[in-house]
Amino acid sequence: MEQENLMIPKFFESNEYFIDENVNYFKFGNTYKVYNEETEQVGTIQQKVSGWHKFLRLFLNKAMFPFTLEVHNIDNDLQVTIKRGWTFWMSKITVYDANQVLIGTIKQKFKLFKPTFIIINAKEEVIAKITGDWKAWDFKIENQNGNSIGTINKKWGGVVKEFFTRADKYRVSIVPEHAEDTNKIVIVSCAITVDMVMKNTK
Repeated sequence: MEQENLMIPKFFESNEYFIDENVNYFKFGNTYKVYNEETEQVGTIQQKVSGWHKFLRLFLNKAMFPFTLEVHNIDNDLQVTIKRGWTFWMSKITVYDANQVLIGTIKQKFKLFKPTFIIINAKEEVIAKITGDWKAWDFKIENQNGNSIGTINKKWGGVVKEFFTRADKYRVSIVPEHAEDTNKIVIVSCAITVDMVMKNTK
């Protein structure tokens, strides 16, 4: 069966995601809650950190460390797993579906003060690029033709503006016309975890 013909999980049918970091100063792993445009929680993003990694992080730069991020829906069903191995320069990150089948790769490119992520599907085709301003927290998502298909920023509106009042939150918007296939799963997975990826590669 071709990957692009697989049914997209309900979690990835949305075009608006609001990411809320849960700050816990006593844990090494990050946890985020994911909400829809009605401020209903639709899932979580969890960073898995082994015991020996916690110990080594006391002595080594965390940007070198491998990490695993798990995206779950509101019923705690695994949606995707995002992994990166040990790295000493630019990151290569892999995305797996709930059955641990590789569906995409994210390659970080070096650009001074302008983080860039190239998103590649399982067929080794470039499907999107995320670029932006880290300090202003303003990113754009473009498809392989350079057309805008989404944004990542901290701009709020309507009921969401009242719900999210702190700075450690951000919004991911995908244009409704974007195809709801495996490519979208990989793109959304990268977009909603960009904060965690950046924090682990700085």
